[in-house]
Amino acid sequence: MKLLESLNLRGWLLVGTAACGVVLAGAVTTFGTSARAGATLEERKLPMKFNWVACEPNCRGWVSAVGIITADTPKDFEEFARDRQLGGATVVLDSSGGSVNDAITLGRRFRNLGLLTTVGISLQNRGVKSAGPAIAPEAYCESMCVFLLLAGKTRYVPESAHVRVHQIWMGDRADDAKAASYSAQDLMIVERDLGRLAKYTFDMGGAGDLLSLALSVPPWEDLHELDAAELKQTNLVTTDLLADVLPHVDVAAPALAELAPKTQARFGAEQDLQPAKSTKTAEAVVPSGAVQSSSSQK
Repeated sequence: MKLLESLNLRGWLLVGTAACGVVLAGAVTTFGTSARAGATLEERKLPMKFNWVACEPNCRGWVSAVGIITADTPKDFEEFARDRQLGGATVVLDSSGGSVNDAITLGRRFRNLGLLTTVGISLQNRGVKSAGPAIAPEAYCESMCVFLLLAGKTRYVPESAHVRVHQIWMGDRADDAKAASYSAQDLMIVERDLGRLAKYTFDMGGAGDLLSLALSVPPWEDLHELDAAELKQTNLVTTDLLADVLPHVDVAAPALAELAPKTQARFGAEQDLQPAKSTKTAEAVVPSGAVQSSSSQK
C-alpha cells in the first residue's frame, strides 16, 4: 500500500498487518478444495466486499468483509448497511489491508455501530446436508485490516489466525523503498497520517505497542506476525472466547495449506497472488501547485 496506507494507504511508516482466524464451538467439517481455495485468494486481491451471512435460527448471522480497503470501501459499506439493522453485529475479516485514511473512516463507523470483530473465512456453500454456514479460522488480517479489527467493541483472534503488521510507505515507491527518493511533502504526508493513525489507535482502545511493533518493520522486511502475547499486549484481543463474538456457529477445518499459505508477499497477499496496485488507493491533500503523492500501508 502507499505510504499513507501504512497509515492510511498514503502517508506514514507504520501500519501493521493482522490476520486472525475464527474457531467456534460446534461441528467440525472438512473443506478446502482447490476451487474454493483459488476463489478465496482471488477475492482477497479485489476491493473489499461485504456480505451478510445468515444462520437463523441458531444465530443472528454476521458480516463477511473480504478484500482490500480502497477509497470506495466506506461508501460501499454504507450502501451495504442501508436497510440493515447492523448494530452489535459481528464482522468477520479476511483482508491484506489497504488505504490508511479509508480504513480509519470505516473503523470509526464500525465502532459507532457497536460492531464486534474477528478474523476468518466465511463458508456459505458447505458440502454437508442440512449444515449451515461456517467459519474457517486460518484467515489473514494484515496491514490496515489490523486497525479494522481494533475497531470492534469486542475482539477475538483464534490461535490459527495470522495477524501481521509493518510500516506504512509511499505506495508508488514501496517495491524499492531504499532506492526511491522522497520530498519534504512526502514526509509531511507520512507524519500527518501517522498522527491520524495514532489518535485512531488510542480512540479505539489500542495500545502504543501496536504502533511501535508496526513502525519497526520497514517495507523491505517480512511482515511481523503477532504472537499470542503481543495480541494481548497491543490490546487487539479483548476476549479468549469465540462465543463472545460469534455464538452458535460451526467451526470449519478446511485444508488451508493452499487456501492460506504462510509465505506472504509485500502487499500482504500470497506471493503468487499479489493484490493489484490499482486497489491501493489513498487520498492525499496536496497544496495547490504541488505534485500529489499518495501513501499506503501494504
